[in-house]
This record gives sequence, C-alpha cells and structure tokens, in this order.
Amino acid sequence: MSAAATLIAAALGIAAASVLALVSFPARSVLVVAVNALLGLPPVVIGLVFYLLLSHSGPLGWLDLLFSPAAMVAAQAALAAPIICALVHRSLERSWAEFGPPLRILGASRLRALPVLLGMNRRAIATAILAGFGRCLSEVGAVLMVGGNIAGHTRSLTTSVVLQTSMGNLETALLLGLVLVGVSVAVSAGGIALGGARL
Repeated sequence: MSAAATLIAAALGIAAASVLALVSFPARSVLVVAVNALLGLPPVVIGLVFYLLLSHSGPLGWLDLLFSPAAMVAAQAALAAPIICALVHRSLERSWAEFGPPLRILGASRLRALPVLLGMNRRAIATAILAGFGRCLSEVGAVLMVGGNIAGHTRSLTTSVVLQTSMGNLETALLLGLVLVGVSVAVSAGGIALGGARL
C-alpha cells in the first residue's frame, strides 16, 4: 500500500511541481505557499477529511471505499504528495532560473525543456520520492481512521504496532517495529545505491 501511495503521490507531486516551477500564473505564489504549508499537515486531519468524504453520508460514500486498502492508499498519497511536490519544486525552480534562459535561446519551449530539467534533477527527485515513501510507510493516524485496522484486510505494520502496544504485547510490537525500520532502511539504501550507480 505504501508503494502504491508513493507512486500516486510522485505522479501528482512531480506534475504539480513542474507546473509551479515553469509556468507563471496569478495564483502561483499562493499555491507554492500552500504546498509548503501542507508539509506540516497533521495526519489525523487528512484522516478526518477522507473519513468524511468516504463515509456513507459523505459525497463519495457511494464508492464504498471506507475501511478499505484503497482508502488507506488515498490518505497516504495525500500526505506524501505535498512533500514530493515541495522538494521537487525547489529543485526545478533553481534549475529553471539558471538553465531556462539558455534553453529558451536554443528554441526549447517550457514543455520541451521539462524532460531536460527533470533529468538534471533526478537525484533531488529520487530523494523527494524516498521522503514521500517514508511518510507513507510510517503513517498511523490517517490509515487507522480510514482503514479501521481490520485483521487480514486493512491492518498494516504501523497499526499492528499500535494494537500490540495497547494490548501490552511489547515484545511483538518491538519486533514489528524493527521489521518496519528494516523495510524503511532497505528501501532507502536501495534508492541511494541506485542513485550512486545510475543518477
């Protein structure tokens, strides 16, 4: 679920960052401030918003997604997307300011320049995606609210740690926590190794 949420967040975040970095429009500065403000958004707020949207009395209740893995993925993606967007935007904005004029002189439009800029910033983009993945992997509050921690259906490692701790099974909670840390370290190390080899 965390991987799926990260992929969705990366697609949305990189696309939004590209628009904010390369395109001028009236509300741009407001959106940049909003994206950066969302970096500190409490997960329970996202959980509450998605709960209200997906509950049977909510506007999206007809989708019947509350307490499902899809709802958990959506909540995680909503938390990770601003992180990816903000980090990628800063990197692309600097590159556009430095290399945009030469690229424009060479006849490249913003759209044609974008792949070049993304390639130049692939390390920063990889770091942003890893940060987003870490956010998804460590999330508890939002996924607990929209997933319900249902055994065999929506129970994740993080919610299992909370459950085992509340039951007094501290050894089990600690073991699950170590597994969670191990997954995070392995993914980060793999991303860094790949970055050192190919980026």
